[in-house]
Amino acid sequence: MERVKKKRKAKKRFTPLKIMLLIALVLIIGVGGFVGYTYYQVDQTVKKIQSPVKNTGDKIIEKQKPVSVLLLGVDQRPGEQGRSDSIMVMTLNPTRNESRLISIPRDTKVEIVGRETNDKINHAYSFGGPEMAIKTVEQFLDIPINYYAEINMEGFTSLVDAVGGVTVNNDIDFNADGTQFSVGKINLNGDAALKYTRMRYEDPRGDFGRQMRQRDVIAQVVSKLSSDVSVSKFNAIMDVVGENAQTNVSFKPMQTLAFDYMDAFKNQENLKLEGAGGKEADGIYYWHPTEDSLSQTKTALRYSLDLN
Repeated sequence: MERVKKKRKAKKRFTPLKIMLLIALVLIIGVGGFVGYTYYQVDQTVKKIQSPVKNTGDKIIEKQKPVSVLLLGVDQRPGEQGRSDSIMVMTLNPTRNESRLISIPRDTKVEIVGRETNDKINHAYSFGGPEMAIKTVEQFLDIPINYYAEINMEGFTSLVDAVGGVTVNNDIDFNADGTQFSVGKINLNGDAALKYTRMRYEDPRGDFGRQMRQRDVIAQVVSKLSSDVSVSKFNAIMDVVGENAQTNVSFKPMQTLAFDYMDAFKNQENLKLEGAGGKEADGIYYWHPTEDSLSQTKTALRYSLDLN
């Protein structure tokens, strides 16, 4: 594994619970200054957002073993299943106190498990909900997925507004849906943050640039939650999570992840799939990782889960 680790220089930044979407946003404030009050609120919210999708993680984290979480940002309109336009996998190893995060481009062409067809990976959620998304990602990365958490894009907008907006450092000048985003530090409300994170066609980095902006905005949300929490803000966050998120992580495992896996959260390596895309015979754009990049990513994730 040393060879793989040398090729991939870890980008380890102290970003507490960065990108953990639902789990981070619920838990990071649940260990704050008014624990007695938040305990009940978090417990009730977690019950509200529980998904019937079975997990394989509860017994694993009881033994303090490595665990994986699939994180989905779903673009969902009324009456539709929606598509998972943001797909991330995080592995957490409490023994080595490390975590690894990989973003999967939504246009990646893969076999959709259960459909016997090849299609964009974000369509798996549309075809069969989180169950099909989990199975498809498991096959693509050759690892088990123990838990999943999802939040829809409406919730993303409300979440940014609930913390009073965020400030990000934008590195390219672009216009998205009538809003101009200049280079430098900019303040974003929920609606602007959604436009900011959705844009990809004007970005020379394509979907990878979009992923970077998503991570930045979520990191800023988490930062504001960890440094400035009031009862009213806490209640607003719980309302947003309760209305817009789902997960198969129940309350007790969440507590274990928040406390016993905290050092692993803090020591995070961001992996990146290399590849290229283009329109194919059907006239649709697909993205393909290189064989070497996908192989190294699989090896790195399996190592993190102690599977190698």
